[in-house]
Amino acid sequence: MNTGRSREDAETADWRAPMLAVLTEASFSDPDWLFERKLDGERILVFRDQDRVRLMTRNRKEVSATYPELAEAIARQPTQDFIVDGEIVAFDGAVTSFSRLQQRMQIQDPDKARASNVRVFLYLFDLLRVSGRDTEDLSLRERKRLLKESIRFEDPLRFTPHRNEAGEASFKTACEKGWEGIIAKRADAPYHHGRSRDWLKFKCTRGQELVIGGFTSPKGSRTGFGALLLGYYENETLRYAGKVGTGFDDTFLSDFRSRLDSRRRDSSPFDPVPDEPDVTWVCPDLVAEIGFTEWTRSGKLRHPRFIGLRRDKSARDVVRETPS
Repeated sequence: MNTGRSREDAETADWRAPMLAVLTEASFSDPDWLFERKLDGERILVFRDQDRVRLMTRNRKEVSATYPELAEAIARQPTQDFIVDGEIVAFDGAVTSFSRLQQRMQIQDPDKARASNVRVFLYLFDLLRVSGRDTEDLSLRERKRLLKESIRFEDPLRFTPHRNEAGEASFKTACEKGWEGIIAKRADAPYHHGRSRDWLKFKCTRGQELVIGGFTSPKGSRTGFGALLLGYYENETLRYAGKVGTGFDDTFLSDFRSRLDSRRRDSSPFDPVPDEPDVTWVCPDLVAEIGFTEWTRSGKLRHPRFIGLRRDKSARDVVRETPS
């Protein structure tokens, strides 16, 4: 198969950019599409080359030490050459919880990670390469068939199931169960690197990543900070989206303040400068996952709440997500 890459690039490449979904507003049903549960976790590409195993976030950070049991499960696979796409999750009851996963994401020591009470699972949903063969140009249906054949799925590795055609029913079920939403995928499409309308996401609740550009001082008995000032990039300009002051526990408030202090700067990273009192500006290199009810007409978040920090997305890649 000719994929346009050299053989050297094809040999278990050090990196391949993941395929990303486009946010859309209206769910639909179509026999040419598959519908998967949208998981609320950390996106991971897994690279296996004989004895070498790497778990890589979508901004190219290796996190095998944070999830040693997942790396070990990959290393036990009888297939020894593959690249697979998936998502690491932790559960709160029957619902995937990014807030709970945060407790594992902060751990860098494998022994401490194994001792953590946060159990994690790796859901796999796509196959980019297996046994010396690139599979990206194959249809999604064929890639998922090969994925199921190539990987021995035992906890903590799980195959991501899908439904055929019934997108509206899938979306209704997802929202009733408190899931984040549904990913619709064109069944005959190849794997694209980057964002593509061959993958669409329907969200039950509003939320997206936003860049932290400043913070306010705590008031009363609160420690650490009061609120985080948030924004998104519009071309090369960081636009202000509002501030979030809820969703933090006391430990995060005190611990995160030191990270904010290490990023202090004299001027605002936002353009135009927000009209907010008592602000300390910081370098805009940290990304937060934020839930909210809607965007206001003035382009600000309504009722935002902090869900967690994201290390799997670069600040410069954060844009305002609007349904299309």
